[in-house]
Amino acid sequence: MSMRHLSWSLLVSLTLLLAGCGGRDDPQAALEAAVQLLQDNIEAKNTGAVMEQLHGDFLARQEQDREWARHTMTLLFLRHKNIKVLALGKRSWIDLAISRKGYTEAQVGLSGAEGLIPDSARHYSVKLEWWLDGGEWKLARLEWE
Repeated sequence: MSMRHLSWSLLVSLTLLLAGCGGRDDPQAALEAAVQLLQDNIEAKNTGAVMEQLHGDFLARQEQDREWARHTMTLLFLRHKNIKVLALGKRSWIDLAISRKGYTEAQVGLSGAEGLIPDSARHYSVKLEWWLDGGEWKLARLEWE
């Protein structure tokens, strides 16, 4: 898989987007808020903020770790002046058996541009696994197609 494809894959996967504003008293609302914050941080090209949302044991596709994520985001953010994420569908839920785990699945469109007109766009199916850590949802596992 090419570095460019991996870059887009990471960005899309991390981008899950969507919604919800909620407090810590409602785990579902807090999970949805974490997903939205992740999207906002990616679109703002804020690598540091995205890294703060990754769990210490983060893995993408069972093999890529936090350093891979940092490196890939840095390259992608340098390559594209503007990054936009469009959620074509998403679903987040808390694991009924293990309430400290949450999941998000989405169909995501991602575009990158040097100016106003996108020069690249892709569609992905992404699956995120979140772990509740110190009262915050952290992205622990990432898969995409």
